[in-house]
Amino acid sequence: MWRAALGLAAWPARRPVTIARVFRCSSNTNCAIGRRCISHHTNQSIAQLLQWKPAEKADDVVVNGYVRSVRSMKAHRFVSLGDGSSLAPLQALVHTDQAQGLAVGAAVRLTGSWVASPGNSQSHELHASKVEVLGPSDPKTFPIQKKYQTPEYLRTMPHLRPRTPLQGLLLRLRSDAIASLTHFFASQRFTQTHPPIITSSDCEGAGEVFAVAPAAKPAGSDSKKTPDDTFFRSKKYLTVSTQLHLEALAQSVGNVWTLSPVFRAEQSDTSRHLSEFYMLEAEMSFVDDLETVMDLTENMLRSISMCLFATTTVQELLSRSAHIGSDLAPADEVKRRWEGLMQPSWPRITYTEAIGMLQQKAELFTLRPTWGAGLQSEHEKFLAEHVGGGKPVFVTNYPRDIKAFYMLEARSNPQLPGATVECFDLLVPELCEIAGGSMREYRLQPLLDAMRRHDVVTPASEITDKIITSQGSHTSGSNLDWYVDLRRWGCPPHGGFGLGFDRLLSYMAGVQTVRDIVAFPRWYGRCDC
Repeated sequence: MWRAALGLAAWPARRPVTIARVFRCSSNTNCAIGRRCISHHTNQSIAQLLQWKPAEKADDVVVNGYVRSVRSMKAHRFVSLGDGSSLAPLQALVHTDQAQGLAVGAAVRLTGSWVASPGNSQSHELHASKVEVLGPSDPKTFPIQKKYQTPEYLRTMPHLRPRTPLQGLLLRLRSDAIASLTHFFASQRFTQTHPPIITSSDCEGAGEVFAVAPAAKPAGSDSKKTPDDTFFRSKKYLTVSTQLHLEALAQSVGNVWTLSPVFRAEQSDTSRHLSEFYMLEAEMSFVDDLETVMDLTENMLRSISMCLFATTTVQELLSRSAHIGSDLAPADEVKRRWEGLMQPSWPRITYTEAIGMLQQKAELFTLRPTWGAGLQSEHEKFLAEHVGGGKPVFVTNYPRDIKAFYMLEARSNPQLPGATVECFDLLVPELCEIAGGSMREYRLQPLLDAMRRHDVVTPASEITDKIITSQGSHTSGSNLDWYVDLRRWGCPPHGGFGLGFDRLLSYMAGVQTVRDIVAFPRWYGRCDC
């Protein structure tokens, strides 16, 4: 319509450029008229070149990348190049006279002809006519060689580890997953938000938080105050969850979501824990039951799995050769994980039902399952395997006393040993819990009662609350007064969930430890760069 209004109706609509598109050469070189080629385009990735299989030789093809290996012949060098866009390298044939400086790790630009290859490793190869070493590398000192190197060794050099083919694939998987999530939430009319990283409270009340303080005391500050108190006038922390702030934002624009870094000062040295990681969190307003929150979680994970499964990145992951990613779970197992995520109707059982199932098999476990205690990893693995049958499993309605203060208490059931809350944990085979959610306590007095039970509210705040008037809010000194305020004026029923994004990617990629799915992992005792 706007084209016609401006007299531009004759203009053709611009054709979108996709990764699979091959450009048509428009230069006045010796290319045959109309030949499909990618000559004179230097922005083509190695992955695109490997997919391009012209019937005729194409000249003046430019390749940028890093040397993975060099194999010497009498008159030529076979050079393998990578640029992070593909697990497979591109093979280039370089004359010995031009091979000076082509060493492992070097950044190079090769120009030549793209021709059919007589070998079996790839359909075409580059016959280089021009070699430019843009960034030299000393092969004697470059620490990442073609030979096998353990994940533990590679973690000692997080600044160089991303240049390995597998880490490149994992970075692309992360990027694709974020793009898919953004599309999913936009289609569901969720608003993406950016809650704060520095907070005044410990959301979950576990005390495993990092305190924030300036490296040096600000000029003119009170010398009697501690460094923790001077900058913000009271202690502040790195967030362990953005949920509480999302609840505030949800009262503004409705359903909201975020993908944010969170921090936990947990002195744990397991394969499942990091000190800095990413959480995907969503909050829904005017939601009356937990089923709606679980539906959102299930639909989201199924949607991104189906969206990503056919991508080049995931297909590379599932069809990788045995010598690449030998530290990952077997490709057939990883494929079963994807198939489970794409299945409809994931099982949903209550915590009480789960305890009953586990107690029938109590001899299988080191720790006996008991109502009122949290589920151990061995319990969660059993439930994910035997209840889910490959699908993720929702376990709902945990005992009130082992869950967070903000969860909505479920209707009393005299057949249960104690009170429960409307919450869920989402379990997947092998990895166990990857997500958790709940309905939130949206009523003022029940929330204050829950805070008192969990020792997260000060007596002064309780007393002030009893005498509060309609003139406005109070200031009691509690760092959760603002959260209580959300219940004072027009708080609707609401609920949401949080998902460990790095754990999810570990599960989808078959990575055995979450430290290897993160480019720069931080965990107890380690923060290398």
